[in-house]
Amino acid sequence: MSEFRTEKDSLGDVHVPADALWGAQTQRAVENFPVSGQPMPPAFIAAVARVKQAAAEANTSLGLLDNDLRDAIVEACLQLVDGEHADQFPVDRYQTGSGTSTNMNVNEVIAALAGRAGVEVNANDHVNMSQSSNDVIPTAIHVSAVTAVHSRLLPALSHLCGMIYEREAMYSEQVKTGRTHLMDAMPVTLGQELRTWREQLLAAQARVEGASDDLLSLPQGGTAVGTGVNALHEFPEQFVKFLRGNTGYPFRSLEHKFVGQSAVDAPVALSAQLRGVAIVLTKIANDLRWMNSGPIHGLAEISLPALQPGSSIMPGKVNPVIPESVAMVSAQVMGLDSAVAVAGQSGNFQLNVMLPLVGANLLDMVELLSNAARMLADKAIRGFTVNAENLNQGVGKNPVLVTALNPEIGYALAADIAKEAYRTGRPVIDVAEERSGLDRDHLERLMDPLKLTRGGVS
Repeated sequence: MSEFRTEKDSLGDVHVPADALWGAQTQRAVENFPVSGQPMPPAFIAAVARVKQAAAEANTSLGLLDNDLRDAIVEACLQLVDGEHADQFPVDRYQTGSGTSTNMNVNEVIAALAGRAGVEVNANDHVNMSQSSNDVIPTAIHVSAVTAVHSRLLPALSHLCGMIYEREAMYSEQVKTGRTHLMDAMPVTLGQELRTWREQLLAAQARVEGASDDLLSLPQGGTAVGTGVNALHEFPEQFVKFLRGNTGYPFRSLEHKFVGQSAVDAPVALSAQLRGVAIVLTKIANDLRWMNSGPIHGLAEISLPALQPGSSIMPGKVNPVIPESVAMVSAQVMGLDSAVAVAGQSGNFQLNVMLPLVGANLLDMVELLSNAARMLADKAIRGFTVNAENLNQGVGKNPVLVTALNPEIGYALAADIAKEAYRTGRPVIDVAEERSGLDRDHLERLMDPLKLTRGGVS
């Protein structure tokens, strides 16, 4: 047993790896939850450390914790925020529903780091002072999600929007056949099509920002059940003051802390908006795949960058791998959101008991979407080329252009002209000249594809 040391908790002795910073409660959790091999994300551990740092500073400001203890705790927290000792947080994300195991894991590591620095710190009495797992973990969900959204996802979406904007300006007058029901419809410009994607992303981004703002209200200070037992009444405001200073985000104290502990409504709302981003990315990915299809027997409107061979058996085949990857990311995000929705229903009386799942899934969703958005921008949108000849040829042969004649010749005659053009394969303008009674110049003005992309009646 020389590779282990003996630690004690309220249940008795526990053998802990000799070089581990964690203690008895963490070790019990490691043994109790051999589920996925996936610990809580590093960003979540960093958020718990931020909570511990602000709590120590608040407790000292209220005269509950002396300066030496505070300084030792804060120094340890800063190490964890910087990503040090990442291997000291082995507790599986599928653990106790309150996240108590992760809370105690962080408490024990902080206490051990303080001890190494020469200050005797108790994991429960000092690091966890004025706190409970039941308010720490919900607060860490909020803090980690807000941080991830603002530092990772929103910049990634802005980057994607910027890249689309560059390309849409290049193709503001490149006409192509519009499609509804995947069938030929009235013409649009490629720029209009790209702008649609960008507007969707901007709207989804705004919804994510709004949901993220709701997470700025924190339940910290509610302690065990929301009443704030064992915490001074002044603690919540002091806590958010220090947290704001440490993170730069305008966190505030939730007035009725029961809401943030017994339910995860705000995280569920953010999850839904992340799902919304995934839906937009899926639409863009699918459009790109269709536009790139072919190159012989497909639409062949654009050519995506050739990034890798597409087949182990068919030489020369190149596939739209980036949109495919983005579509899979989006599917995974939608699945994670479904799990968060189920978790949101698991608030029993004064505590939701699927907190670790919610915290981990939100961070996974943000990470996946952030990476996918940048990949889509840099490896698909930035480099696709436009097959202008195919686009122009397709628009000119499209019998649906006869729609522009409806106000002058009526729907029925226009339909007959379109059907004849389809049947004979002749240009629709030639058939219209024969059957509409309108002269060629007037028809060319009415059926000008670029003019039709700007709407209105001639």
